[in-house]
Amino acid sequence: MFAPSSGWGLGCLRLGQRRVWAGAGIWTLRACQARRYGSAGGERRPGSEPEASLPGPVRRTLKEWTFLVSPFGQLRVRLPCHLSVRPLDPLTYPDGDRMLVEVCGVEGGTLDLNDLQVKYDEALQEMAILSDTIDPQASVEVNTPLKTVTIDKLQGNSVNISTEDGLLNAKYLYTESSFLSSAAGDIALGSVHDSSSGCLRASAHQGAIDVYVSQLGKVELKSHKGSVIVKVPYSLQAHLQLSGKEVDVNPEICVQEMAEAHKDDGIIITGLMNQASKHEKCINVAAPKGTVSLRSQSWFQSLKLQD
Repeated sequence: MFAPSSGWGLGCLRLGQRRVWAGAGIWTLRACQARRYGSAGGERRPGSEPEASLPGPVRRTLKEWTFLVSPFGQLRVRLPCHLSVRPLDPLTYPDGDRMLVEVCGVEGGTLDLNDLQVKYDEALQEMAILSDTIDPQASVEVNTPLKTVTIDKLQGNSVNISTEDGLLNAKYLYTESSFLSSAAGDIALGSVHDSSSGCLRASAHQGAIDVYVSQLGKVELKSHKGSVIVKVPYSLQAHLQLSGKEVDVNPEICVQEMAEAHKDDGIIITGLMNQASKHEKCINVAAPKGTVSLRSQSWFQSLKLQD
């Protein structure tokens, strides 16, 4: 994300029925058809998926909470550390009325949890997980009922979001690296902001992808069986490589050195937007079974569409 001195911005995610207000850190989000997870060796709470191992020293669970919650509500998070939000196992919790929270730290280290607030407000139907001083090497895992992922605003160093089914919809992403994937659902990104050295990767197997890119260093989008729409500002400088069964480039977009090639019952178009260099800001889009569309759209138009 941004340097710690810049502070941590707040955002909002909606995960299926649950709504999440999110702060800074490294994000891993999964929305999938939940299944029963086994544990070979070592005990684990029922209904939670084993956390993917973070790089570095061995980690251990420091504290756990289990809350009885409404299936409808919101989760508000502000943390300067790794956060993982995963689906609750519906076989263990068929009523979808539990939220599991776990804090992990480095093995052998000491972690001050005095500043960490984990509380549920029954009247507001809101779960809050808040801390400004928790060790950045800590990690927090939340298991909650969810099916789709809808993000109003998300800010972080690295964001990884994947779904097996259902819509993955993000209005605003402020990240250095974003990795999004969906097996059977669509991916819609309203506005992606980043430094010139950042990257965005999105992949959909059966669904479509719709993205507005305002500034990014590298963009890779692929829909294996669907179509892809990419919207960019008029003035964006980028190296383009667009391939699909059909490719449609809006005539309002200024593309130099445009070249067209045909391969495997598809078309490949390359070119430079607004005299960009071939070695900077690459937008690589592929839809082998669908249409790739490149359209122009201003930032203000993107805001209007989000309302």
